[in-house]
Amino acid sequence: MDTHSSIRIFELAEADRPREKLLLKGKAALSDAELVAILIGTGTAACSAVDLARMLLASVGNDLGAVARMSVADLTQFKGIGEAKAVSIVSALELGRRRKEQELPKREKITSSRQVYLLMRPDLHDEPVEQVYLLLLNRTNGLIKKQRISQGGTTASVVDPKVVFKFALEHGAHSLILVHNHPSGNLKPSDLDQRLTQRVQQIGRELEIPLLDHLIYTDQGYFSFADEGRM
Repeated sequence: MDTHSSIRIFELAEADRPREKLLLKGKAALSDAELVAILIGTGTAACSAVDLARMLLASVGNDLGAVARMSVADLTQFKGIGEAKAVSIVSALELGRRRKEQELPKREKITSSRQVYLLMRPDLHDEPVEQVYLLLLNRTNGLIKKQRISQGGTTASVVDPKVVFKFALEHGAHSLILVHNHPSGNLKPSDLDQRLTQRVQQIGRELEIPLLDHLIYTDQGYFSFADEGRM
């Protein structure tokens, strides 16, 4: 590294020093390196804290996520970052991770067929053609995603189990619920409905992504394969 091109923070114009720049222009005006430099505090005789931060970021392709995965031991491999500075960096990035986690929307937890029916009402009420939806659930039955997988005519729609499990695997689902509507209002499952349920249930067992229920939706009510012991 060319030490002559390195500029220490105290040598910078006041508006360019990370701390002063934050106070004068706000946090959004700072680069990632400048923000990390504030955590580092001081550099070495050879390079400034900003230079040190740039080297750290460059080592992981300027990926802040990769920096967040670094341990104290990883960070102290950089000359100028001691244990105390490494702990500050790890702590700051962990706070950022926890804040992001808290900002995630609370996932609705599915606990009953009635809840599924009400959840699907905005999508299926007054729907004139048959639609098939897949509810993807996490380990605690929290809703990950509501995905339409097929649209048919007024009497039937075709569902490919491969499509069902493609979505399940892509979203890391731990279990599934199928929902489709009968525009006719008939709550009686067809032979096709029963065969689909059995096929998806069989594949789900093999992949350890169980089908918890298959709901037939009508505007007047619903039929649950699980509630009726048809699974």
